[in-house]
Amino acid sequence: MLPPVKKDRVITQLPMCFSPNAAVHTNDGFHPQVKAACKVQKTDTVSLNIAKVIVVGDVAVGKTCLISRFRKGAFDKNYKATIGVDFEMERFEVLGVPFSLQLWDTAGQERFKCIASTYYRGAQAIIVVFDLSSMSSLAHARQWLEDAMRENDPSSVLLFLVGTKKDISSPDQLVQVEQEAIRLSEEIRAEYWAVSAKSGDGVQDFFFRVASLTFEANVLSEIEKSGSRHVGDIIRLTDRTEADHTPNKTRSNCC
Repeated sequence: MLPPVKKDRVITQLPMCFSPNAAVHTNDGFHPQVKAACKVQKTDTVSLNIAKVIVVGDVAVGKTCLISRFRKGAFDKNYKATIGVDFEMERFEVLGVPFSLQLWDTAGQERFKCIASTYYRGAQAIIVVFDLSSMSSLAHARQWLEDAMRENDPSSVLLFLVGTKKDISSPDQLVQVEQEAIRLSEEIRAEYWAVSAKSGDGVQDFFFRVASLTFEANVLSEIEKSGSRHVGDIIRLTDRTEADHTPNKTRSNCC
């Protein structure tokens, strides 16, 4: 039996978006159908539901540091570049229901792209990361998204465009880059965030938002597919359990 979800991973309200101009939606709460389903569901009868999240972007934009800051609450100055793909699991409780994010941290180096498509498949959310101090990394974001979307159904994936290293960007530079980032977010229908892994600014809010929106999307998708309002049909999104869908925590190298 898994231990209880940590208190700082309990979500009772829908976190706010970073910018209303570039958000998946701007509702101030979870969808009424989702809240109703969770309100009457006994959490001890719910199988653990999982969403696969892939994190892509140029090398050295801060993908690994972003995940590490959220999971460990600290900035790792001595991290090593990802070789192939790294995998992490983060557990939450959303509206009283256990829910987990599989975080797939992919390498940004060109030589590792040969394995990327294997891990892109089946994503429920794609996080495209760029460096707020590097306009070129933002320019490459579109290609990263296109590569990831080749392996996924555009109608069933939530997209996030995340600018990192907010702490080292000058105010003027930040304004300029954010204007371009929000413009791109609107074009690709992604939610935009600006964060700093070093200071922690915005990191927890961002991942709580990802967990909340993927959870909400999963429940609503199941309602639509099943056409049923029975709580057991709505909340049991799949028969999969965390144990069934937790890969071996190893690094994958390019073949």
